[in-house]
Parts: sequence; structure tokens; C-alpha cells
Amino acid sequence: MAKALEGVKVLDMTHVQSGPSSTQLLAWLGADVIKLETPGRGDITRGQLRDLPEVDSLYFTMLNCNKRSITLNMKAPEGKEVFEKLIGDVDVLVENFGPGVVERFGYPWEKLQALNDKLIYASIKGFGPGRYADFKAYEVIAQAMGGSMSTTGFEEGPPLATGAQIGDSGTGIHLVAAILAALYQRTNTGRGQRVQVAMQDAVLNLCRVKLRDQQRLTHGPLGEYPNEQFGDEVPRSGNASGGGQPGWAVRCAPGGPNDYIYVIIQPVGWAPLTELIGRPELAEDPAWNTPEVRLSKLDKAFALIEEWTEKHTKWEVMDKLNAHNIPCGPILSTKEIIEDETLAELGTVVEVEHPERGSFKTVGNPLKLSDSVVEVQRPPLLGEHNDEVLGALGYSADRLAGLRAAGVI
Repeated sequence: MAKALEGVKVLDMTHVQSGPSSTQLLAWLGADVIKLETPGRGDITRGQLRDLPEVDSLYFTMLNCNKRSITLNMKAPEGKEVFEKLIGDVDVLVENFGPGVVERFGYPWEKLQALNDKLIYASIKGFGPGRYADFKAYEVIAQAMGGSMSTTGFEEGPPLATGAQIGDSGTGIHLVAAILAALYQRTNTGRGQRVQVAMQDAVLNLCRVKLRDQQRLTHGPLGEYPNEQFGDEVPRSGNASGGGQPGWAVRCAPGGPNDYIYVIIQPVGWAPLTELIGRPELAEDPAWNTPEVRLSKLDKAFALIEEWTEKHTKWEVMDKLNAHNIPCGPILSTKEIIEDETLAELGTVVEVEHPERGSFKTVGNPLKLSDSVVEVQRPPLLGEHNDEVLGALGYSADRLAGLRAAGVI
């Protein structure tokens, strides 16, 4: 069966997480993603956070499935010759270097466009043009400057980073959307274009509800927040949902670090909740029976629910609440997720064989297309496809041997 992006060629100059997460999604959707790496070393994550000696780390393998790898010395004249041939042959170039790096290689957008006027040149940077443009960014820096950290945590505690990689992988997903839009526009215009996503912008896009609440503050306190006092900034509000339907994480048996379940109180769910917790009289009590009157005492409402949940496991609570169509979700540990049979059956977590490190588990493709089924394939070894990719560009075996001897590939 043909894949959605079959026939699209991507030259992947990305490294670490934000860029590789983006190009891996493109590869899963069927694009031919050619990862360009430094000879002898490759993507720095091949050697970072290793759990096994002398093999590619999980950091690398979990972000680079379904790709091909070539090595190329971009500083050598012959390396630049190869690069320019590659540029003429691909549809998309993706990079996430620091500001100005590609330009210092000698390839500003204008030159790339002259080499291939159909090229889509996509970049991830920490920040957009302006005051922060030349600053370096990492995952948590993007969270810090995009509105996430100031609104994550409990009121009396410090700002907290979220475990979800919204700065890196979150930006990568945004870049996929932009690349797909540019590819579609090219079908009408015949031209490529420059595509850029800033990590700060992507994080802010994911934090828009907090920007919503910043403006609502000008009209008074935020009633759905558990905070007692409000200043002129959106406060940290613990596990409150911050939305129209209040929620909280309540403790379950036997009381371990992840023995919690997140419960949402919808208006229609209040009556069955009161039955379950053994307080049916609260369903009709005018002090409790509407969302408006419950709003000022949500802490007490969730305390009552917790008195019941502490007597049951989170799985038992999940079954009992779902039987009454009450929204809830047990807090799943990473161990529970990686061992979850349902997630394995769905392909959400997959096992991949690797020639050097053996099998490992990774995330599957979250984008499900009925006519573009994804099989997650192992990531490439460093330079594994040099002969294959460069041979297709017209390089003979003798020429490849010469490039290899000169350290160009």
C-alpha cells in the first residue's frame, strides 16, 4: 500500500530532539528521510545517555526510526559538492542548528533557492526574529519563556517543568504541519518556500488557555481555580483543570507514588458520584447540587471523593467511574505504560529489533491514516546508506572509495 508522503524526499540535518521528532513523523508518513550526519560521530545523541556501551543510545534510536543515514563533511569542498547535488534532488531540507550555522556553511536561503527553486527549507529555532533571536534554547528554556513553567506547579512552590517535551517534540509536531502546508501550496504554485517555527512560539501556542486566563483576570478572580487570592498574573494552580469542568487528582489504594486517579466533575456526573461515594443526599442538597454552588468548595468536593477512592485501587476506581460515564484517568507510571498490553496492541508502544543493541521499545506513530499504514522500522547505523544514497546521485564505487579515504563521507 502506498504511503501518504511516498515520493517526498527529505534531507534531514537535524540533531538531538526537536528536529528529529519532526522528521521521524515525516518518515512514518512515508517520506524518504535521509539523515545527514558528521563522519565518525553523527548525531550527538548517538552517544548521549547510553545504557549500553558502544551502541547507539535510546535517545537516538527512539527519534530516528524509518530514516536512512549518510555522513558528510560539510567543510570539505567535495562535501559541499555532494551537498549541492543532494539539495537539487530533495523536496525538503530540515535543520535545527543554532542561529546562523547553515549560513556559515555557505548556504543562505537565497543560495539554496537558486540550487532548487522547489525546495522547502524548514527550520526550528529557539526564538523568532527580535530581541531573543540569537539566544540558544533547550526544552526547559522554551517552557520557561513560553508560559508553561510560570503556570505549572502548586501555588506555594517554584515554577515547574512538565515531563512532556512540549518545547522539543511539541515544536517538531508544529514543524510537520508547516512542512505539509508548504508541500500542498507547492502543488499550486510550483515554488518552494522558507518555513520556520520557534520553540517559544510553539510552547505558547500550547499554553494559550493561560493567555486566555491572563486577560480574564482583568475582570476579577478565576473562580474555577482553587487559589484563594489572585494578583495580576495567572497563578500556579496545582492539578486544577483550569477549564469549564473542574478536576483533581485524588489518592487511591495502596498509596504508592502514582496511586492516583484524575477525576472530572461534570454536572451530569454529580448525582452518580454521590451514590458511589456513599453521600447520595448531596445530589439534591442545594448547597451542593449545581456547578455554581460547588465552585467555591471544590476542595471539599474532591476531599469527599478521595475518602472513597483511598479504599480502592486506581483501576477499580476507573472501572466504577466509567460504568457511570464519569470522566477519569488513572495516573500511569512509565513502567505501566511500557507494559500496557492495550497500548502494545494499538501500536502506541512498539518493539523494534536493532542489529547492535537488540530489541527496544519506543512510541509508535500517533497519526493513524487508513490508507497509509505505518510499520516502525529500526533507526539507521551511522553512514549506513552512504553508498545507496550517493550511488543514486551518480557516484561510482571508485569515487565513493575516494571520498571515504579523504574523510568526506
